[in-house]
Amino acid sequence: MSDLVAFVDGGSLGNPGPSGIGVIIDGSADGTIRIAKWIGHQDNNVAEYVALLEALQCALRLNADALHVFSDSEVVVRQMKGEYSCRSPRLYSLNWICRKLARSLDFSIAHVRREDNAEANDLATSAARNAEAPAAEAPVNVDSQEHELARMGNLHVRP
Repeated sequence: MSDLVAFVDGGSLGNPGPSGIGVIIDGSADGTIRIAKWIGHQDNNVAEYVALLEALQCALRLNADALHVFSDSEVVVRQMKGEYSCRSPRLYSLNWICRKLARSLDFSIAHVRREDNAEANDLATSAARNAEAPAAEAPVNVDSQEHELARMGNLHVRP
């Protein structure tokens, strides 16, 4: 098993607007993993959480022991650390799912400056911009993903 390091970012063109996520995961036996996905019409904070969720799901699929996440979203980092409360029902739901999945790993999350997260930001921006291209894949359905992860959450939790 492995320790993974992830840089995550989510963003929208407008707030809300067409949104994308970017995730870079280092430490995998297969090398660096880069993920860029269009997630439909969302706000910035939802996109940031979906990027974190993607990193957590990837780490669990890879049977990682640890995941160390770096994000330029102070809101997500502080909410995940319990320093900020979640007032938005949607962010609360995403936070709950991410915290539930994070308990399955030796998990840490830290804030980095935007310029230190440039590659993840570029992936997220590219995914949001490419949403309008004719070949864009269907957006991630955040609501159904939240429901499915909540249902499956206990399958991944270590005692």
